[in-house]
Amino acid sequence: MLLKSLFPFQFEFFGNLYHYHYIFETLAFIIGVRLYYFYKKGIKDPISDENRLWIMLGAMLGALIGSRVIAVLETPEVLRHLSFSVLYQSKTIVGGLLGGLFGVELMKKIIGVNIASGDVYVIPILVALIIGRIGCFSMGIDEPTYGIPTHFFTGMDLGDGILRHPIMLYEMVYLVLLIFLFNGLKNKTLINGDRFKLFMMLYFLFRFWVEFIKPYHSLFLNLSSIHWSALFIFIYYYRFIIRISKQILHKQ
Repeated sequence: MLLKSLFPFQFEFFGNLYHYHYIFETLAFIIGVRLYYFYKKGIKDPISDENRLWIMLGAMLGALIGSRVIAVLETPEVLRHLSFSVLYQSKTIVGGLLGGLFGVELMKKIIGVNIASGDVYVIPILVALIIGRIGCFSMGIDEPTYGIPTHFFTGMDLGDGILRHPIMLYEMVYLVLLIFLFNGLKNKTLINGDRFKLFMMLYFLFRFWVEFIKPYHSLFLNLSSIHWSALFIFIYYYRFIIRISKQILHKQ
């Protein structure tokens, strides 16, 4: 009952209640950017500062569009009465990463950069995602990141009196494990770009499976837009998957 009285976490400002989620979203962006510059200092970047700015612009514009499109497709029935307000308020990390990927690749073609550019972003993205998910968790069922009802020991009352899978907490734990993984790989000799590809594969793999314990809406073949986004990423990186699989089998 205690948790039920706490969710969603809100604060009062000039007589109105606001979610802490907005604060955590802002912190995620600020800290993510600061971490990017911190990690960038420790490497010899083959991409010029000017081109990095263009690439970041492409990533942000792509993420802005992708996060809205995939989020709207999560609830296909919304398409019947789609408005700018609905489109603006809808957003998902999966769509942001997918759109950001395309935005970066398009921008790199425009400015003539053919070097992999994502490795330096991995840890900053992971940290930013964790901070953002803290905000999602604070919203309880007001944010559509909660899970289906469960009798599993991790079940929590997120504000509606029903024990549910706390998907946000699952993801935070998973992201922390990924930080440990990539910190362990920092001294490994890998092909430029492989760290980012591995991050995308592992994150989208998690989102594919965890989607099944969320109250999702089917887009096609009983799979949601998140499922299809993950499947697209697996196909997009199929060469990387084959190469890494061969390396693992060869070592065994």
